[in-house]
Amino acid sequence: MKKEILFVLLFGFFNCSKSETSKAISAPQYLTVLGIAQDGGSPHIGCQKDCCQSIYNGLSKRKSVVSLGLVDTDRQQKWLFEATPDIATQLADLEEHHLKNESIIDGIFLTHAHIGHYTGLMYFGREALGKQGTKVFAMPKMKQFLETNGPWSQLVNLKNIELSPLKKDSAIQLNSSLRVIPFQVPHRDEYSETVGYKIIGPNKSALFIPDIDKWEKWDKNIVEEVKQVDYAFVDATFFDANEVKRPISEIPHPFISETVSLFENESLATKSKVVFIHFNHTNPAIKKESKARKTIEALGFQFASEGDQYDL
Repeated sequence: MKKEILFVLLFGFFNCSKSETSKAISAPQYLTVLGIAQDGGSPHIGCQKDCCQSIYNGLSKRKSVVSLGLVDTDRQQKWLFEATPDIATQLADLEEHHLKNESIIDGIFLTHAHIGHYTGLMYFGREALGKQGTKVFAMPKMKQFLETNGPWSQLVNLKNIELSPLKKDSAIQLNSSLRVIPFQVPHRDEYSETVGYKIIGPNKSALFIPDIDKWEKWDKNIVEEVKQVDYAFVDATFFDANEVKRPISEIPHPFISETVSLFENESLATKSKVVFIHFNHTNPAIKKESKARKTIEALGFQFASEGDQYDL
C-alpha cells in the first residue's frame, strides 16, 4: 500500500488531475463547480466547532451549497444544476466568470425537494428578481410539489418559473451538443423523488449524484456506472461512521470510506473519475489541507473545489 501511495503521489506531481488542468480548459462546452457543501452550507447553522470557527475567524473560506453550472460558449447558453440557498452568488459567478448574456440562466435542473437543492427558487419571485419564464426542469412529484405548495406555487402562478417535466431515463436534448438524462436514486423522498443526472457533451460525459442513501440500495452498480463516463460527482456527505452523531438511519449517505472500498480493486484510471462533492461541514475532507483528504487523493480519487472546470 505504501508503494501504491508513493506512486500515485509522484504520478500526481508530474500529471495534474482533471480538476487542476480544468482551470485552463478552453472547450466550448464544460461543467463548472459552483458549490460543494451539504444543504446547510459551511459554516453551518448552530455550529461553533473548529470547522466553522475557522471561517468566522477568516482563516478559511465559506463553502457554497452543492451546485454545478453547465456552459456552452458556442451557443451562448448556460444551465444550473440545483437551486441552492446560494443561488444569487452562484448565478453571479456564472455571469462574471463564464458567460454573460441576456438570459440570467437558460434552465435549472432540480434533483429533489430537500432544502439545499430547490429553495433558491424563492429568489426568482417578486420579492427579488421578479423576472418571468425561468425554466425549471423537475420530475413528476417534484413538479407537483412546486405547483401545490406555497410559496413555490406563487412562482408558478405568476410565471416567474416555467416548469418543464422530466421523465426518468429519458434524455433532454438541450442543443445539438448537449443532452441530460435524469435517473432515479434511493433517498429520503418525503416530498419528491430523487434523481441524479448524466450530462453528455460532444466528447465527454459526467454523472452528478449529490444525494443517495447507500450505494447498495440502488438498482445500478456505481462502479460500472462510473466506468461509462469521464467524471462522476458523487455524494461525499460524511467521511466515515465516526463523524456522525445522529442515527445514520435518519440521514443515510454513503461514507467516503465506503465508496473508496467499492473501488479498491479498480484501476487508477477508474478511481480518478470519482469526484467527491456535497460535504457536510464536519467532514474533514472538505478542507484541502486535511490528512483525510490527502490520504484519499493519494489513492487516485478527486475532490470537487469551487471554480473547477471539466470539459465536455
